[in-house]
Amino acid sequence: MYKGLLTIILLVISNSFMILAWYGHLKFKEMPAFSKLGLIAIIFISWGIALFEYVFQVPANKIGFNENGGPFNLWQLKVIQEVITLLIFTIFTLIFFKNESFRINHVIGFIFMILAVYFIFKK
Repeated sequence: MYKGLLTIILLVISNSFMILAWYGHLKFKEMPAFSKLGLIAIIFISWGIALFEYVFQVPANKIGFNENGGPFNLWQLKVIQEVITLLIFTIFTLIFFKNESFRINHVIGFIFMILAVYFIFKK
């Protein structure tokens, strides 16, 4: 139980950094200090942020993997990570990108992701 919860917490932190690295730069134009940066500078900033993603992602997978004493097999780890990514992405998008709408097709897609989790964990 402890390793499973720790794995999920680390994946949430990791995915928060990932979403920030992948999509956060899209808001740079609104920040005076970053608005004039070129693509190369943005890539390096994103890499710097992504480093923290890996600092949490690698231990999460190592702790959670059943061959290392964790509770999850590789398929389960991947599906958990994808669901967390979508949840973090949704929260990030709704907070920082007010022009993006959350529609019924997104809800339906999430339902299918929940079904994917169910079937991946089904014995």
